[in-house]
Amino acid sequence: MTSPDLTQANIDKIAELFPSVVTESSDADGNPVRAVDFDLLRQELSDHIVEGSQERYRLDWPGKRAAAFTANAPIAKTLRPVREESVDFDNTKNLFIEGDNLDALKLLQESYLGKVKLIYIDPPYNTGGDFIYDDNFSDSTEDYLIKSGQSDEGGQRLVANSEANGRFHSDWLSMIYPRLKLARSLLTQDGLISVSIDDHELPRLRGVMDEVFGRQNFIAVVVWHKMDSPKNSARHLSEDHEYLVLYARDADVWRPNLLPRTEDMIARYKNPDNDPRGPWLLGDLAARNRYDDGRFSITTPTGRVIDGPPPGSYWRVSQAKFDELNADGRIWWGDGSVRPGIKRFLSEVRDGVIPQTYWSWREVGSTRNAKQELHKLMEAASGENLFVTPKPVGLVERLLKIASDPDSIMLDFFAGSGTSADAILRANAADGGSRRFILVQLPEQLGDSGTPALGRYSTIADVCRDRISRAGEKAVAESGLAAPSLDLGFRALQIDSTNMVDVRASSDELGQGELDGLISSVKPDRTGDDLLFQVLLDWGLELTMPIQKETIDGFEVYDVEEGALILCTRPREARSLSLSLSLSLSLSLSGCRSHRGAPAVTCRVPRRRLRGRRGAHQRRAGVQ
Repeated sequence: MTSPDLTQANIDKIAELFPSVVTESSDADGNPVRAVDFDLLRQELSDHIVEGSQERYRLDWPGKRAAAFTANAPIAKTLRPVREESVDFDNTKNLFIEGDNLDALKLLQESYLGKVKLIYIDPPYNTGGDFIYDDNFSDSTEDYLIKSGQSDEGGQRLVANSEANGRFHSDWLSMIYPRLKLARSLLTQDGLISVSIDDHELPRLRGVMDEVFGRQNFIAVVVWHKMDSPKNSARHLSEDHEYLVLYARDADVWRPNLLPRTEDMIARYKNPDNDPRGPWLLGDLAARNRYDDGRFSITTPTGRVIDGPPPGSYWRVSQAKFDELNADGRIWWGDGSVRPGIKRFLSEVRDGVIPQTYWSWREVGSTRNAKQELHKLMEAASGENLFVTPKPVGLVERLLKIASDPDSIMLDFFAGSGTSADAILRANAADGGSRRFILVQLPEQLGDSGTPALGRYSTIADVCRDRISRAGEKAVAESGLAAPSLDLGFRALQIDSTNMVDVRASSDELGQGELDGLISSVKPDRTGDDLLFQVLLDWGLELTMPIQKETIDGFEVYDVEEGALILCTRPREARSLSLSLSLSLSLSLSGCRSHRGAPAVTCRVPRRRLRGRRGAHQRRAGVQ
């Protein structure tokens, strides 16, 4: 038996009287706890302004500095290709990355800097449940994080919001903040990011995105009406909506694509006077915006005089412009008893409509639709555990229509069940586009902890990969297009430690018997494919460049994009099965350097320079 926590009881009492003074802080172990802001409390109890620290408008939380540090901290990791889990590995332009998205975003920085047109993410909501990401840090940050209580002795940082913690905002913000910072640099100048969220963290998300992307680049908060029927089990009100928070990389540059008019919109255009210009819609001649030239009388064809616009309004055109429109047959008088209007011809209006900030489930799908389409596509058995909160494909399709081009790249680093890839495959099948996707998903276990997953899949990543394959087949079947005309594949990559052996040790720390194991700088289990992708990352080349592989005189030769990069490896004899870089790495920089904006040249890198290059790569990876 323990005595009551009187401190927390007192905080509860203060919160009842002054809810604004209760905030979050960290205890001695770095865990978030409720606390009282005594400066604010003093102000609440004072009849004058209490002097204190300089006030600033900002968003702060316990762990923010550590979160910012996390975004910039280097990692000793790489991406390893997994051909057996890929589809059309050699030809596809799509990527599926399995692992922590924080690591993935860091690894993609050079290869996809400023290349992603649209980012859509559906991060875990702060519902009091777990959102767990294990972030490995390099040696340069381990000590700091251990001392600050952010990491254990093994260098693992656990960002979680457990039931025991409740709904602490700090945990959630520390998780999302570094990921948004890294994501921003991947956007094109005319790119857009959209984040799904509910009411619990909407204000905090707006605040952190204001900081990361700039308040001036806020576009809109879209309300998604997600429920097709009220939830009668709700304690207070049925929560029928969620949000999509939209920010541009540069709001002055970004413009939305217009949405196609619906049949109902088109049906509103009529042609009662058989105007040769076609159907038209009647527009109001009056407007409330002040317009000094819009004050004049109008005489109808029947002789009735309209003294002027309705009270508090103005004609939206001048007298001269009105006479011009009337002469051109663009004024509709009706029977002369009502106020005239302006004819807006369907043939002359913009080819589409501007997107609105309210999206109904009837237009983009509901949560029920999302689960139904996932289970139908995956041929799920009753009770099979696939994914708890999928988004409907129609929701992401709407985003693609608004914010993507037919050949642009979309990134989703909280991929979940793979809705984003499904939407892209459908969009490409519908309009013949070549949109590409990059998906990132943790191998999060299905089912409750300690129990086997239900159904055919062990992890959410397994579900996602299979969904992409099935969605591609369905897109081809429904479109009637030939499969070769669409990219239905993806390269499966897995985040892992660097391919290089950690050889940091002083001479007095090694025995003679240990030296044999340090002959190779490459780990024994790594393949030529592994080395190739680490070189692609190191050189900042896209990870979907076409690869040709052949064996020449015992060497495995990789030809990337017809000579943009050529890598030779050879198996080692003797004790080690590891691979080593060959005598030379031939780089046709006509392809390689063109990606960096440099003039085209061709060179052959001699062995000594290759060794230096490899050493530099090792140093960047944290290997001495």
